[in-house]
Amino acid sequence: MSTAAPSVLLHVCCAPCAAHPIEVLQQNYRVTLFFSNSNIAPREEYLARLQHVRRLVGLYQVDLIEDTYDHDAWREHVRGLEHAPEQGARCARCFAFNLSRTAEYAEGHGYHAFTTTLTVSPHKATETIFAAGRQFPQFLAYDFKKQNGYARSTARAKEHFFYRQDYCGCEFSRRTPQE
Repeated sequence: MSTAAPSVLLHVCCAPCAAHPIEVLQQNYRVTLFFSNSNIAPREEYLARLQHVRRLVGLYQVDLIEDTYDHDAWREHVRGLEHAPEQGARCARCFAFNLSRTAEYAEGHGYHAFTTTLTVSPHKATETIFAAGRQFPQFLAYDFKKQNGYARSTARAKEHFFYRQDYCGCEFSRRTPQE
């Protein structure tokens, strides 16, 4: 991609979800990854995901910006929604938290646009993500599930031995069955 191409800041939740979106975006944009995931707990989980995103950067020849990890600020942002069901109000508020940080960075550093890998997951409600993103004029509403996006990202994860987690990262989504 030429340096004349517009720049896009891609909010990345993990390496497995990022592969397909990067490939799609690189067709028209200079892509920079933004790892902003204060929702992920425990910290060891956050670091495991970040380690694999750092590997992904080398494979796809993209830059990476690492946002400050502030789990306390995220917890305060979702306070009162700890027991909300998955894909409910807590998730919407979480998306808004991460996308607002991405939007702020994109605007402050001259990116033409931003978007997120969150839409590649079949476990995330795309319209809820879009609603959170549309609050910001630079948001690109890409549904990365299209064109077998999840399957493609999963295949890349297996091919490159990326760490694949079994929950979104939020401690409230990792409840035991009896809770």
